[in-house]
Amino acid sequence: MEPTVFTRIVRGEIPAAKVYEDEHTIAFMDAGQVNPGHVIVATKKQVETILDLDDALAAALFTTAVRVARAVETAFKPEGITVLQANRPAGWQTVPHVHLHVLPRYANDGVGLAWPRKNPARGTARARREDPRRLNLAQRASARSRKSSRSWPQYNSPSWMKLGAPKTPRSIASCVSSA
Repeated sequence: MEPTVFTRIVRGEIPAAKVYEDEHTIAFMDAGQVNPGHVIVATKKQVETILDLDDALAAALFTTAVRVARAVETAFKPEGITVLQANRPAGWQTVPHVHLHVLPRYANDGVGLAWPRKNPARGTARARREDPRRLNLAQRASARSRKSSRSWPQYNSPSWMKLGAPKTPRSIASCVSSA
């Protein structure tokens, strides 16, 4: 598996404005700040999606996300916080390394999430569940464990890496230590 940009940050090969680090996780300022205080929380171990995490690593990831969210709350006093986790390109994942975005939010900040309600016809979900073409759980798990040929855009490219890390607000780093 080729090292992701996050693995390279963990190794110290790429600069990042770190706000928290422990044995299993790392938190750093997102290079593409959606709002000031936008932090990425990632596992140190390169794991592709949340579906590939064991329970202990999942717990460590979300424990760190809560600590960081509390620190962002203290440092920035946002009106809200969005915690976003995405899997695979169709699910909006842009780096093949499990991570969460902790994003401070404000009314009218221009950040959106389209969530069109589709109201499928009654019985549609049942029909899909009973469709014999669906893979059973063992087949799906086996398929997940095989290396795929997914296309991961933009964040492993040299141009993204040249952006450099945003400056770490000292207030986040100090708040996360006390959270």
